[in-house]
Amino acid sequence: MIQRLLTVGLLAGLLAGLAVAALQNVTTTPLILAAEVYETAAEQAHAGAATQDHVTRDHATHEHATPEHEHAGAHEQAGAHEQAWEPAPGLERTAATSVATGVTSVGYAFVLLALMLVAGETIEPKRAALWGACAFASTGLATSLGLAPELPGSAAGDLAARQLWWIATAASTGAGLFALLRVERPLIKVLGVALLIAPHVIGAPQPPAPESTAPAELAARFAAASLAIHALTWILAGAAVGFVWRRFAAKAETEAAA
Repeated sequence: MIQRLLTVGLLAGLLAGLAVAALQNVTTTPLILAAEVYETAAEQAHAGAATQDHVTRDHATHEHATPEHEHAGAHEQAGAHEQAWEPAPGLERTAATSVATGVTSVGYAFVLLALMLVAGETIEPKRAALWGACAFASTGLATSLGLAPELPGSAAGDLAARQLWWIATAASTGAGLFALLRVERPLIKVLGVALLIAPHVIGAPQPPAPESTAPAELAARFAAASLAIHALTWILAGAAVGFVWRRFAAKAETEAAA
């Protein structure tokens, strides 16, 4: 059974991941690259202004700097230019993004498998795709009402607070949807509605000022495209889980009958 679960999750996730990765390369990736151009230009302008201000303030004392001071300054400048590894533009970046998408899709497939098995749900393409849609509603649609997908260069609130709100919102929405769709008791359904609303009454952590180096139109297009990709990833992962699981079940039945 465990081998079957692992096989289904891996195959379904890879199938969904390949399709989503191909779509990402022509939708969200170009928008991210365009936003990075604006972000880099803003950083360079800020760095240039800061350097000019530093030179102006230190001009009078520069001639009295000691060799050790100059060496330390050079060392600090060299360290400032050191950056963590990141994939090079072009094929390397495309490959890295595709691998990350594939791993994410595999994770989605395993999550859906686990939830459906625990709930005693029949695992077939349509049902699994509906579970994927509910997973998107919890982790994408509900959370985006407070924390919309952001391009590079966007202002953001405290990271820990944002992560806590996102996790709480996803869990609360998922529990609320389960109560509404799978439980018949009216009181539980009322509780489900309360769970759907509660995170948005509390509100997501927001930055002091909603600033961004990218144009608003670009940010809006990215938010819409990201949500569409997110939804498609969950739904395709669910449909693939149902398809692969059914194929394995049919094969097992044939072997048992033989």
